[in-house]
Amino acid sequence: MNKTKSQNSGWIVITVGWGLAVTIAIYAVGKFSGAHLNPAVTLGLASIGEFEWNKVPGYIAAQMLGAFLGAVIVYFHYLPHWRATDDANLKLAVFCTDPAIRHNTSNLVSEIIGTFILVMGIMALGVNEFTQGLKPLVVGLIVLSVGISLGGTTGYAINPARDLGPRIAHFLLPIRGKRDSNWNYSWIPVVGPILGGMYGALFYNAIFNGQIGKRFLVASVVVLIVMLLAFIGDRKAGRKIFSSK
Repeated sequence: MNKTKSQNSGWIVITVGWGLAVTIAIYAVGKFSGAHLNPAVTLGLASIGEFEWNKVPGYIAAQMLGAFLGAVIVYFHYLPHWRATDDANLKLAVFCTDPAIRHNTSNLVSEIIGTFILVMGIMALGVNEFTQGLKPLVVGLIVLSVGISLGGTTGYAINPARDLGPRIAHFLLPIRGKRDSNWNYSWIPVVGPILGGMYGALFYNAIFNGQIGKRFLVASVVVLIVMLLAFIGDRKAGRKIFSSK
């Protein structure tokens, strides 16, 4: 935001801040909820029987509410800077993600891959012994690594609540000079992480625990179809660019 001390601080600062924020949140609520901060993780664990389905709606509602309220706090934190910032896209980026290159199926694949790796990493943590209290820090490092290495395409939502809750806040809050909340794109950082999270858990369970069931096979087909559509769409876009020159 304009006239902040961190203006133009760059991608590394953003990803480190986000990773540390996740770490602190896990330390804060892990004892009470198992650190279910992300609907993609909750649904992933539920899909392999590691979390009760009857608890899923309540947990997701709490995750959405928390993300929304967090965004409202951020709005008040930057209160004088909304007026000082002319870039409406930058104001939106404070709340939610937007792709570097708009290509729906490719953006969807990016979110699937990022969340897949996140959940695979979390699953791997669960079967390894760590010094007590270290796991939240490792999860934060996974989020950091996903952001640095894969987040540049879409802004790495990898969490439906973290994107949709603040996007709703952006829509409702009286932000000076704001643009629309980009609802045409909003389904991608919701559907992509859900698919990636569930597939990450199913994939881990199939490969490392030998539990290859119908859900894993169906999820594999869905993910492959999405990736194929992204590839075909990219090829068509490439031909259009080439033919126009």
